[in-house]
Amino acid sequence: MSAKSVMVLGTTSGAGKSWLTTALCRYYANQGLKVAPFKAQNMSNNARVVTQGEIGSAQYFQALAARAVPEVRMNPLLLKPEKDTHSQVILMGQVNAELSRMAWRGRSASVWPVIAQALDELLEENDVVVIEGAGSPAEINLKDSDIVNMRVAQHANAACLLVTDIDRGGAFAHLYGTWAMLDEAERRLIRGFVLNKFRGDAGLLAPGPQMLQDLTGVPTVATLPMWWQHGLPEEDGVFDDRSKASGAVTRTVAVIAYPRISNLDEFQPLKNVPGIHLKWVRSPGELAGLLPADWIILPGSKHTSGDLAWLRAQGLDGAIAAHAGRGGAVLGICGGLQMLGEALIDPHGIDGNGPGLGLLPVVTLFETGKTVQHRQARFASVGGPWSALSGVEVQGYEIHHGQTAPHSAMAAAGDVAHAVLPDGLAWQNGSGNVLGVYLHGLFEDPAVLHALFGASTPTLESVFEGLADYIGRHFEAGVLDALIAPAPGRAA
Repeated sequence: MSAKSVMVLGTTSGAGKSWLTTALCRYYANQGLKVAPFKAQNMSNNARVVTQGEIGSAQYFQALAARAVPEVRMNPLLLKPEKDTHSQVILMGQVNAELSRMAWRGRSASVWPVIAQALDELLEENDVVVIEGAGSPAEINLKDSDIVNMRVAQHANAACLLVTDIDRGGAFAHLYGTWAMLDEAERRLIRGFVLNKFRGDAGLLAPGPQMLQDLTGVPTVATLPMWWQHGLPEEDGVFDDRSKASGAVTRTVAVIAYPRISNLDEFQPLKNVPGIHLKWVRSPGELAGLLPADWIILPGSKHTSGDLAWLRAQGLDGAIAAHAGRGGAVLGICGGLQMLGEALIDPHGIDGNGPGLGLLPVVTLFETGKTVQHRQARFASVGGPWSALSGVEVQGYEIHHGQTAPHSAMAAAGDVAHAVLPDGLAWQNGSGNVLGVYLHGLFEDPAVLHALFGASTPTLESVFEGLADYIGRHFEAGVLDALIAPAPGRAA
């Protein structure tokens, strides 16, 4: 193994592992080093298309931050929850039906050789590999089947940072408790504690960091102030109260947040468009509080029929239909497009049968094959509130089961779905206010943002540079470079 490895562990989910890993990728890349990210196992319905299949969105962005080409070795195992007790298993970018049927604990022995090989290859090919853990490394009930935290850290001999969310309270206890539950050999890998999301006077933390170091021998190497608008999509969602960009609100966008919502990261740019208020909605009451909302968006779903049933149980189907009936703009993306149609037909047991919302005269047929690909296409003539998209060339990606086509009987009766992108990528109703697209990443395309809003948002490059600068300013001097320095007594 030629590369040095730095690993970001967390005391809990949501502590800040993903964004800190991204920041480290750009920080080390800016030193002229060849850098790659790695996360052995990710559980998320936010995924991106790469050449060999799909990986978690967080590793995709980390690769871009590292100035590397995203690829499946960077996230060899991706779990996409479909139900509370079942996930679709993606191994090296491809759906693995056998692993999807296997019990959780039984997968470790099968997948570890693949994970270890992917990590070893990245270590051989790069100067630095920045590794992200999952959840907490102190989940003692899962320790015997660990394939993502300390087993990975020991395999790579990684210099580990342990990050905690101090805004939640109990940060010192979280850090000490996590450290105390590790084995002695694992503790030796912990090189520093990081206090994330701090608000207030850092001087008031004393004597906590020194007391913690006296107990563990591990220094607190950074206190990172709360930073709401860093611009990087959250790994597992953007459900917050700060989804309003600068300036007076000129357009309210309601996104229906069903349980198996997927690819939330594609809405991050909307949070940065001046005048946009982006609201995540789970009930008719929340939607009524926004009305008249300008747009309602039905996003992607990992389980379309299940999320459609949930939507109906909440009474949101009627609220969406009423909005559309008033001429309000409705956009469905991927699974949201499928929901807007007349019916879901599933002869192979992929997702589920059922009636759709009936707002687009189309039908979706689920097939065993999964479409996973990048796409570039040009909008034809688009009507209604989406007319600004006419003629706009867009880039994005597809990740879906099922193909959607016009409802033949309705078309014969004159209710025709208008194809506004080629190859069944997008459909519009006759009045033009309802639009469904299979293409993810629409709002990440500068041409689309300019057409719809006359605006641009910070580029990913500027976001990555901002992250690198941020940790460079807030980590103790020399710490980040020391993490990748040769061990004492060894040549570089």
